[in-house]
Amino acid sequence: MKFYELVVLAIGLSMDAFAIAICKGLSVPKIEPKHAAITGLWFGGGQALMPLIGYLLGIGFQSTIESVDHWIAFILLGLIGLNMIKESREESKALDVSFSPKVMFPLAVADSIDALAAGVTMAFLNVSIIPAIAMIGFTTFWFSYAGTFIGNKFGERYRSKAELFGGVVLILIGINILIEHLGLFA
Repeated sequence: MKFYELVVLAIGLSMDAFAIAICKGLSVPKIEPKHAAITGLWFGGGQALMPLIGYLLGIGFQSTIESVDHWIAFILLGLIGLNMIKESREESKALDVSFSPKVMFPLAVADSIDALAAGVTMAFLNVSIIPAIAMIGFTTFWFSYAGTFIGNKFGERYRSKAELFGGVVLILIGINILIEHLGLFA
């Protein structure tokens, strides 16, 4: 995976967290920097940890399915992207105003399931995982941090656009991986 693809992947994966952060910001009458930092740390941490877990799982059976790994990457990223696009069309659910671990942990886990699948994909593509998870975690932290303030200021109108954008980006990355591995435009 090339550097620009990793940056685009990190941005795409962070869009769900950005959308949830907007909703968290919306739920708080008076936003404080600590709210944004807590949101960024939970989502950035989850988005960094899950690809690592997926990567370690993927390495275990990489040699078995190496001949079709590009198809798996294409399908996984496509499904994640389609799900994000579907979610962008749905009405958002009300979020708990609290920033406690009891509230933030399940949100971070639910948000980062797609990153787990992306980590499996990275194992198949022999991506250097430490820089990848650092990029994903860092990008998600800042998108979540900003999203909390944006949500508090502007509200719901950006949530669906963020999820739609993230879904389209992930689908395009999957298509690019497939095209590269099949050598269609070599």
